[in-house]
Amino acid sequence: MKVTVYSDGGSRGNPGKSAYAIVVVSNGRVVHEHAEFLGVHTNNYAEYRGLIAAINKAIELGADEAEFVMDSQLVIRQMTGEYRVRNPDMAVLHADAEALAALIPKVSYRNVRRSEEYIPRADALLNAEMDRH
Repeated sequence: MKVTVYSDGGSRGNPGKSAYAIVVVSNGRVVHEHAEFLGVHTNNYAEYRGLIAAINKAIELGADEAEFVMDSQLVIRQMTGEYRVRNPDMAVLHADAEALAALIPKVSYRNVRRSEEYIPRADALLNAEMDRH
């Protein structure tokens, strides 16, 4: 099974109230979406937690191929090895994401603008989640 998972994380303030959301698409249709409030954290923390949730969901769905799409250029470039992870807190999350992604036979990462594809849907979900808290 091939999935494309769109994830977005955000915070109101940096750090501030934060949440992430994921939207999973397979065969051109949304098969799952989820948002979670994280408490008070940085934007980058929320972005990584969104990616980790995306990878976990792909594994749970039995994906043998997964593309992870985010508007966070930093996280995508760290996951592809283009950027080093210097922040110790982010290094832990990055290592978790890498270890989980290794469980999926074929993985790719793609950076898009916030206005592209399903990112606006994920953004709306995470903002609704923050509004509830």
